[in-house]
Amino acid sequence: MTLTDTSAPAVILGSGAPSPADLVAIARDDARIVLDPAALAAMAESRAVIEALAQDPQPHYGVSTGFGALATTFIDRERRAQLQLSLIRSHAAGTGPEVEREVVRALATLRLSTLLTGRTGARPVVAETYAAMLNAGITPVVHEYGSLGCSGDLAPLSHVALAAIGEGPVRDASGAPMNAAEALAAAGIAPIELEEKEGLAVINGTDGMLGQLVLALADLDRLVTTADVTAAMSVEALLGSDSPFAADLQELRPHPGVAAAAANMRRVLAGSPVVASHQGPECTRVQDAYSLRCAPQVSGAVRDTMAHARLVAGRELAAAVDNPVVTPDGRVESNGSFHGAPVAYVLDFLAIAVADLASMAERRIDRLLDPARNHGLPPFLAHEVGVDSGLMIAQYTAAGIVSELKRLAAPASADSIPSSAMQEDHVSMGWHAARKLRTAIDGLSRVLGIELLAASRGLALRAPLAPSEATGAAAALVAEAARPGADRFLAPEVEAAARAVRSGDVLRAVEDRIGPLTHA
Repeated sequence: MTLTDTSAPAVILGSGAPSPADLVAIARDDARIVLDPAALAAMAESRAVIEALAQDPQPHYGVSTGFGALATTFIDRERRAQLQLSLIRSHAAGTGPEVEREVVRALATLRLSTLLTGRTGARPVVAETYAAMLNAGITPVVHEYGSLGCSGDLAPLSHVALAAIGEGPVRDASGAPMNAAEALAAAGIAPIELEEKEGLAVINGTDGMLGQLVLALADLDRLVTTADVTAAMSVEALLGSDSPFAADLQELRPHPGVAAAAANMRRVLAGSPVVASHQGPECTRVQDAYSLRCAPQVSGAVRDTMAHARLVAGRELAAAVDNPVVTPDGRVESNGSFHGAPVAYVLDFLAIAVADLASMAERRIDRLLDPARNHGLPPFLAHEVGVDSGLMIAQYTAAGIVSELKRLAAPASADSIPSSAMQEDHVSMGWHAARKLRTAIDGLSRVLGIELLAASRGLALRAPLAPSEATGAAAALVAEAARPGADRFLAPEVEAAARAVRSGDVLRAVEDRIGPLTHA
């Protein structure tokens, strides 16, 4: 199926808020975009307001003036087309590595969504061009550095706008690099010739940070539920108890996320012969370590943090972020909606939660390898102790990742560097909060993969006792990598386990066996 195949699933974008699922479908799965004609008509109506102001001899910010610190400079009408070009070219000032294709598609889609609200004053052709570029799979090259998160994600959005006017580097649907003019021509798309106000309309928003927030929440929905599975596997392999996860105990401290996590762990451990083997009166342990017993409290707190982040994302998806904006009653007003603080804060909050979830998983990995604490398993789960190192260095890898995640948990949004001759004297750094969250999520998937590997080997070493139906299904995914025996080249096995976590294969294996778990 090609990107322009009209039989492909379509997402209709209009003046209302796109759903997170729709955004992910466009960004990751190349869903086709269909524009609502009513939204295009609303854009034409608000454009008429801008056209009237463009003819007024009095200056109007963003229509007949310069921008930022040059907002008081009146620009003659014959120079305004050049003003738009100058704005885009000068603001496309990013540097560093290319950001991921899905991030570029997400931020372009969200800018398109704001254009369709009719509050930016842009012509319908601008929205139509953005939709055509996305449907053709044309991805502008956007760089790692350039955004301060206020006025929105200026540099990243400017690189997208640069491609829409037929300039700058892009990648086509196959990923091949080419010039934007060539890519547009090949797709039959005419470059935009921007008019008054449209330069601001296509770059003045929080779309980069919001797009990455929505993508992060989609990833974390899978990873947090997977963390319940790997935690349960560690509890089982370490001969821990499932009693602390009882529903009535969670009701005494009624956090919804904690209740959901505990319920997942109960279901994953249900019917486990390993758990049943040490539930008699001969078991002398009073209670398990925190990394086992308190797993639902941490995973559940991550869930509740995500719920708050979803609330913010939902509000932001419904927003029309631009400056100035055309109000429904026809006024053109300056505002501060482009400031990224609401999004930046939750991006940083999630990075804290991700670091802690990974930190607890790493403590369980370490416990599985320590003969003083793993209740009868060999040191480092090694085959021939002293000759073999087992999973010793896999724990080092997890520890190194967790240390990095703790650094990434330091909030970007607590910083601000003034810019634009002190006109923009407080910025959000939301883009940087989003970038470090993406790195943190990747690290979490790797730590959970190592826990999957270690717990699976621990369960294999408990034979002839069998694991639960659910944990057995998860362990089967890495059965060869987790197989006890002499040391083998470990890096590919660690990577395979991380891939099983990241792709959702672990969750699918478990849910195929016992039915759906409660997701975050």
